[in-house]
Amino acid sequence: MVPYFVRVDWGVHCIRGKSMEMTWTPERVEILNRLFEEGLPTSEIGRRMGLTKNTIIGRLHRNGMSRRETGPKFVPQRNFFEFSGPGCLWPHGHPDDPHFHFCGGQPVPGKPYCAAHAAIAYVRPKEEKQAA
Repeated sequence: MVPYFVRVDWGVHCIRGKSMEMTWTPERVEILNRLFEEGLPTSEIGRRMGLTKNTIIGRLHRNGMSRRETGPKFVPQRNFFEFSGPGCLWPHGHPDDPHFHFCGGQPVPGKPYCAAHAAIAYVRPKEEKQAA
């Protein structure tokens, strides 16, 4: 196994004897800050700068920068399961429709639906023909 040595000489990293120029020059840090302030995702910033997403995240962390707080990714909707008392849960309409509602009829014991909707929801498998 080859030992892993890192040495820094005047802006050049040397890893295992191979030299690499430093990635983060003041100009590149300025570009990073500008792209970050524009609100670009770290993966896009990395593509534009020719670096990986993790490199960008690491540098932003070292710069003390963090993503802005964003609002919820979804709009909270009403809780469709808030209803008074047990009732049939067969939906009528689309949940986005303002007139959406559940059947609300008397459910069959042990089932979430009334007798009419349970007949639709629960279909008994066909019996196999017995061999002669």
